[in-house]
Amino acid sequence: MTARRFAEVAASIGGAALVLAALVIIWVARISVGHDVYVSELGAAAMPTAREFEVALLMIVAGGSLIAFAGRDVRSRIRFLALWTPAVSLWISCGFFFAASQVTCTYTCPVPYGATFDWQDFGHTLFATCAFIVACWAMLQAAFAQGHRVLALFSLVMGAAVGAIAAVGGILALARFQVGFGSRLELVATSLAIAWVAVYGVVIAARRMRDSDRRSDGDQRRDMRSSSSVASPTST
Repeated sequence: MTARRFAEVAASIGGAALVLAALVIIWVARISVGHDVYVSELGAAAMPTAREFEVALLMIVAGGSLIAFAGRDVRSRIRFLALWTPAVSLWISCGFFFAASQVTCTYTCPVPYGATFDWQDFGHTLFATCAFIVACWAMLQAAFAQGHRVLALFSLVMGAAVGAIAAVGGILALARFQVGFGSRLELVATSLAIAWVAVYGVVIAARRMRDSDRRSDGDQRRDMRSSSSVASPTST
């Protein structure tokens, strides 16, 4: 395995481990609260889970960036999806998640419109929403990736699920209806999105290792053919 391939495998596996650890932190923080809250509420300054929320988002940023680096050559076969790679979309999404980790919502994380409008809540909601939208775009790009059948099918299913579930949760939040149920939907959508990033990283690592093994086998066959030619010179 070349140094480049080794770096890509290490980045993808390390990134997957980071985002999975972040998902565990989010779930532990959510359970510790003891009642239904939107994921963003975990980061409110008055919440005891604020630090855990920030750490989890920063781990997602780091892990997602590493995976984007490892999979930077993955490209969609659909023209309008191939304007840039899924890696670029992941990096952009990570940027929005970083902003969301630094600009958290206020206590109870009210929807920023009407009488409850607040610039801080608006900023956090904007960053988090953009992060999800761009992440879903990365899933859509990967759903039509060249030469990645399993990843393509998985990405298509996950992208559709995350988009639909997050949309319903967002609508319930805006309507201030069944907020508890909406918060559970958001948690599910968040979990699926993070899981996709982790699986994406694992698939990239597996592909890199498989490609390296194939190259090694090819080199060995060429060496054997060369040795055979030297050992058995043709007669004149």
